[in-house]
Amino acid sequence: MYFKGAFIFSLLASALAAPIANGDKKVKRGILSVQDYSQFQISDGVAGNALAEVQAKFPIDESDLASVDDEDLAIIKAARETAEAAETEAGGFNEAIEAAGGKKTTEGKALQVGKIKNKVLKLQLEVLALKIEAAKGEDNAEKLAEEQKKLDKNVATDKASAGQASQSVDFQGTSQP
Repeated sequence: MYFKGAFIFSLLASALAAPIANGDKKVKRGILSVQDYSQFQISDGVAGNALAEVQAKFPIDESDLASVDDEDLAIIKAARETAEAAETEAGGFNEAIEAAGGKKTTEGKALQVGKIKNKVLKLQLEVLALKIEAAKGEDNAEKLAEEQKKLDKNVATDKASAGQASQSVDFQGTSQP
């Protein structure tokens, strides 16, 4: 009897974990979860590897973007908005850099390096969302090219700062859509 129950449970669990069909397309279930900014930010540590850090925090398979779950897309967009707010709003990088005495102080430099890493986070999430939307049929090539150019510039700045101390800010926000 125990074996029969375990077998049925395992079949049910397998069915729930499998991709679901939507007509002829497979739709993957979401892989991302809502997190606080402190959990998905990448500004602590050192510069030089920001893009890989973002990709580790948001592990979306870019080989089949059309099948990215709508909930994952919403989380990506919300995380991007929070990363932007962490740059510009009260309690964010701009305010913290100014409070530290500017970019020339040790703390200000580390915050500036963190700000660039945060820009990579923000822009990679924007580019990823635009690519997902394009894969689903939205015409956004011009906006995608513009954001990709900004991302490339900030990735290059991050790489040029490789090994330098990077500091985050204690910003309150989430990836809640």
